[in-house]
Amino acid sequence: MTDRFIELRRQLHQIPEPGFCEVKTQQFILDYLSSLPPRLQIKTWRTGVLVRIPGQNPKRCIGYRADMDGLPITEQTSYPFRSKHEGYMHACGHDMHMAIALGLITHFCEHPVDDDLLFIFQPAEEGPGGAFPMLKSKEFSDWKPDLILALHIAPEYPVGTIATRPGILFANTSELFIDLCGTSGHAARPHLANDMAVAAAELTLQLQTIVSRNLNPLDAGVVTIGKIEAGTKQNIIAGHARLEGTIRTLSTEAMETVKQRIQALVRGIETGFDCKATIDCGANYCQVYNHPELTQSFLQWAQNHTRFHVVECSETMAGEDFGYFLQEIPGFMFWLGVETPYGLHHPQIEPDERAIAVAIETVSGYLKHLSQNDKAFPAG
Repeated sequence: MTDRFIELRRQLHQIPEPGFCEVKTQQFILDYLSSLPPRLQIKTWRTGVLVRIPGQNPKRCIGYRADMDGLPITEQTSYPFRSKHEGYMHACGHDMHMAIALGLITHFCEHPVDDDLLFIFQPAEEGPGGAFPMLKSKEFSDWKPDLILALHIAPEYPVGTIATRPGILFANTSELFIDLCGTSGHAARPHLANDMAVAAAELTLQLQTIVSRNLNPLDAGVVTIGKIEAGTKQNIIAGHARLEGTIRTLSTEAMETVKQRIQALVRGIETGFDCKATIDCGANYCQVYNHPELTQSFLQWAQNHTRFHVVECSETMAGEDFGYFLQEIPGFMFWLGVETPYGLHHPQIEPDERAIAVAIETVSGYLKHLSQNDKAFPAG
């Protein structure tokens, strides 16, 4: 049975698509679902898919989410089943996430539990963010679960390791785009121009003081400028510069502090360099905050009822839009070990496919446990 879902993962790996463009991926999922018993109830939302398995004696609905989109990365793996979509790759494990979800659906088609189960194939996790609009859609609201969980592959953990923690797991994140507009001119006459390359350099250095000098040292934050563009030729003073980066914090208060400080520094650059500036914070993801009681219960269950290694891990400054589901629905996310020397979003990442069986066994067992135990659900 596991070989079947490894093969599905390999087929999905070949068709990575950007957020809200997962047309082939959606059709692949729908085609597979059509091969299963007709008891499934299926809806689509944009390029996503919702799959409901009616329970035998339902009191609640339990949700499980898998993300679908790929990344704009040119693949450099050794796979014979490399991406067929030039410039795109499943470099964050979403192909494995979907294969695991299909494995769970297949299992529960053949072994139904008392409660209803909802499997959510969510588009656009990598951007611009599919979780929030899906959460607010009529299609999702009609089948809104009472509890929700998800997993994410973790290259740093060995296969057979499950890791999570109560409370915050993923950080609050925000994109950052800053445009500086001055006056271009001849390199030999800088006094007649207004150099935005210099302004961008000064602003980049100033932005690095925010975390070190404006956040509480006991809090955590990151301001990274990953891309700077300015100018067109070596003897032309740049009249425009663009900075692109990211903000990450472990609290909403810290995120607000960082954004306010960025506004102040950019206004200072406008005054100091006599230029105009615009700030765009792009896509923002809230923190993934695991329900403490439920997450602790899962850790204890996994330690006592699986053959796998269970770890309580630390927070990460990475972002995940699954946090929007957790704002409204009790639940949690956990890491699934896929040991590989290359990290997430790396063009050479090759997750260990044996982890698919670990995930299907663990999640199917836990969903059955939830369905059989009223006390496993959070009070209220």
